[in-house]
Formats: sequence, C-alpha cells, structure tokens
Amino acid sequence: MENSSLALAQIFESIRVDLESVDREFARHVESQVELIPKIGKYIQTSGGKRMRPAVLIMAARLAGYQGDRAVLYAAVVEFIHTATLVHDDIIDDSELRRGRLAVHSRWGNDITVLLGDYLYIKSMALALTHDTLDLVRLLCDVTLRMIEGELYQLTKNGDADITEDEHFDIIRRKTAYLFGGCAQIGGMLGRVDKEGEAALQEYGFNLGIAFQLVDDLLDFTGDASALGKPIGADLREGKMTLPLIHLLQQDGEIGSRIVRDIIASRTTTDEQWDQLLRMLRQHRSIDYANRRAAEFAERAKKPLYVFPPSAERDALLALPDYVVSRDR
Repeated sequence: MENSSLALAQIFESIRVDLESVDREFARHVESQVELIPKIGKYIQTSGGKRMRPAVLIMAARLAGYQGDRAVLYAAVVEFIHTATLVHDDIIDDSELRRGRLAVHSRWGNDITVLLGDYLYIKSMALALTHDTLDLVRLLCDVTLRMIEGELYQLTKNGDADITEDEHFDIIRRKTAYLFGGCAQIGGMLGRVDKEGEAALQEYGFNLGIAFQLVDDLLDFTGDASALGKPIGADLREGKMTLPLIHLLQQDGEIGSRIVRDIIASRTTTDEQWDQLLRMLRQHRSIDYANRRAAEFAERAKKPLYVFPPSAERDALLALPDYVVSRDR
C-alpha cells in the first residue's frame, strides 16, 4: 500500500504544489454561511483520495505548455464534479464506508447528502464560468451528463447477472472514462496544442479511465479490505456485475452462475460462497482476463502521447497507466 502511494507521489512530484493549491481552492469554495457545507467539505477532503483526475488535468496542461493559474481552477472544478458523483453514488449503493470512514450519507443522512451533491455540481459549473471559456464549460457539462447517464444505466442493470461485456464497458466509459478524458483534454485546451494534440490527450485520458475502473473492480476480489477502505465483495453484494464475473459466467454457466445469483438475490455472502467463487475465478482465469484487459487499455493510453516531444511531463503521464494497473487500493 505504501509503495503504491509512494509511486504516485513520485509521478506527480513536479506538480505537488499545484495539487496542494487545488485542495486549498476546493476548501475555499465550500465556504458558506451554512456551517454544515464547509464541515462536510472538510470531512470529504480529509478522507484521502488520490486526486488523480486533477493531477491528469494539471500535468496535461503542463505538457501543452500552459503555465497560468487556470489549470488549478479547472482541476478544482473536476474535483467538485467527482466528489458530487461519489456522495450520490454512496447513497445509491447504500455503501456504509468510503475510504475507510463512514460515507457522508452514513454520517449525515440521505437528505443532506443529496443536497450536498447538488450543491457541489452547481458549484463546479459556477467555478468553471468564472472565466469566459464556454467551450470548457460545454465539455464539463457533457462529461457530467454522461456520468449521470452512466449511473442511471448501471441502475437499470443492477442485479442483472446476464449483463454483457459490451454493456459493462458502456457503463465504464460513461461513469469513469469520459471524465478522465475530459481532464486531459482540458489541459490541452488551456495550452498551446492543435486539435490533433487535444484529441490525443482526450484519448490518453479516456483509455486511462477504463484501465483505472477495471482495476478498481478487480480489487473487489484481489484487494485488502483495510487498504481499500471498504469490505471485499461489496460490488457483488450491491448487485454490480464486473468484468471478472461476466467472464466467469461466460466460461461456466452453472455453478458460478448459481453462486453469483444467490449472492445478488440475498445481498449477502458467506465465507464459503466467497471462497468458492474466488477458486472458480482463478480456475477459469477470469481475474487474469480482467487484468489483461486493464493492461491493454493502459497500453492504449500511452500511444497517443507520442505525438508530443519527449519531456518530463510526458514521462509522468506515460508512467501513470503502469501505476494504475499495478495499484493495490
């Protein structure tokens, strides 16, 4: 766990000061006369998180030759959008924990948390509008709408053990990949790159986001509960089918299917069921398959970056997909 944190810190060492500025910007903009808003804002900020999306935006802006302070502003906007999504997701999933602490809705209740998520969404757009750059605001609106569509689509597939791989990837693209792609693209839009360079950065972020989500899903089977900050197997108990399970049911339509459907139906799992499921996932190489797909998207992420000349910023962005596929939390 410490090694992966260290690796990420090393990759983004050159923008550490900017990321600290993003945290300050976030805290400054959740200030309100309604005391509860900054209180919950501080609680969310101090619960950890990798700040990966803001970091991608800032590093992409550096790669694109941008040196101004608007990268920090838009990185804070992205963090507002991402945080709003998380607090709403936790209510939908009824997740008790987030990063090892009580989720916001577990501590303050659903009513307050829904409104806080709304506040963060609107705040993000208000922040984005502080500069006369409607193209950036349009991009952020588009990405946010896709994320909400992804959440709605996932809800229609919740508890559906027969979801296809294509349907699953469609959810990943909407919920995760478009925001990563948007972060990298905004970096290019702030800088001095042409449309080709902008598209290359968007493709980088988009594929990085898919790899990130595939590994996130895998950690439900391979991770350590204390490192993840949530119970192992939480996704399946919430009715979410992820790539290892979809692959398993394609290979083994009987025993694996029965276990998966029983867990989804009961929303609980016994140690015996979980151990048997893990054995079957290993036996049918379903975890290996998901790992291979994640590595494939990580490699896809790197290729577009070679339209840019060698630089420390390009090296950092090239190192990030490797970190993503090797992370343990």
